[in-house]
Amino acid sequence: MARQRINSGSTFERDIAYSRAVVVGDTIFVSGTTGFDYSSMTIQDDVVAQCEQTLKNIGAALVEAGSSLADVVRVHYILPDAADFAPCWPVLRQYLGEARPAATMFVAGLSDPRMKIEIEVTAVLRSAG
Repeated sequence: MARQRINSGSTFERDIAYSRAVVVGDTIFVSGTTGFDYSSMTIQDDVVAQCEQTLKNIGAALVEAGSSLADVVRVHYILPDAADFAPCWPVLRQYLGEARPAATMFVAGLSDPRMKIEIEVTAVLRSAG
């Protein structure tokens, strides 16, 4: 089955050798994504701001793949501090409220201490939804 790779321009993708997203058949697998603004490789300190930027980054990858945040069927949230999750809920409702995907939240360390949230999603192509 053919694969389509989506890249955001993040230096992480180049350095670690992965794609922001991979489309296989009707399924889009989006890598764990953080709140970096990839155009400047900067990240805000606030978890809510990071959550919003993360979802914008994921949304851009999904659009490039022919989908959208409304087509997300599965989401994993990873946070180093569980107390940071609840403040993100309004942003999650704003961006994923239409999709209401199956979800899991993990507490785990992230690769850069500036990162306060990482989100990974699986979505379907619009024509498959």
